Amino acid sequence: MVCVWSPSALSLCPRIFHLSSSSNTRGFSSYRKQHVFCCKSSQGCIVEEQLGTRRRGFMLDLGFAAFSFPAIVSDAVAKDVDGSEGFLVYTDDVNKYKILVPKDWKIGEGQPKGFNTITAFYPDAASGSNVTILISGLGADFTKMESFGNVDAFAETLVSGLDRSWINPPGVTAKLIDCKASKGMYYIEYTLQNPGESKKYLYSALGMTSNGWVNRLFTVTGQFLEEEKDQYSSEIRKVVSSFRFI
Repeated sequence: MVCVWSPSALSLCPRIFHLSSSSNTRGFSSYRKQHVFCCKSSQGCIVEEQLGTRRRGFMLDLGFAAFSFPAIVSDAVAKDVDGSEGFLVYTDDVNKYKILVPKDWKIGEGQPKGFNTITAFYPDAASGSNVTILISGLGADFTKMESFGNVDAFAETLVSGLDRSWINPPGVTAKLIDCKASKGMYYIEYTLQNPGESKKYLYSALGMTSNGWVNRLFTVTGQFLEEEKDQYSSEIRKVVSSFRFI
């Protein structure tokens, strides 16, 4: 559901936020551009851009990997071997990025509905831990991460939007741990926990680039279960932090 900003929208969508706004565009002072952010579930959130009567929405996919990952992976092979000890370098020449991957992890690719592509990295052994890279198309005026607002506001808005602990009966609980901006990327650490299930720790890196004809948002999310924290925490953090555009 895309939530449209209007006086009645608050009754339709319990979590609506303005990520950023600016007045005036090309001299038309009567128009005001807004980015309206609405989360209806832990699967993801909608960002809707509004300029006068023009509305355009797209999916913001930070929470997607936490619950939808297992159904879309398939076997693949890392492409390079120039990584640090215990890691390979996975290079995507089409989407122009590279990332370190543990040598014993598997790699899968897919094109789920609502996203351009998804690539997943996961242990060979049965586990709730993985790293995913989701690529989504953006509008022409989304040119850098600051288009969503600063990292603190972005992280608070997104994690609060994923939280459903306030409803009756309570849903997923989302809590922000930390966030920072570095070299054009936003890094966000948070937890998600469904009632009666193990807590999931998530560490995400988000960045933007253009393929020459459309701006795209890259969301790199690593997750691990609380009971696997000692085993996978440092490894997953290293994988997510190694993401680079090429």
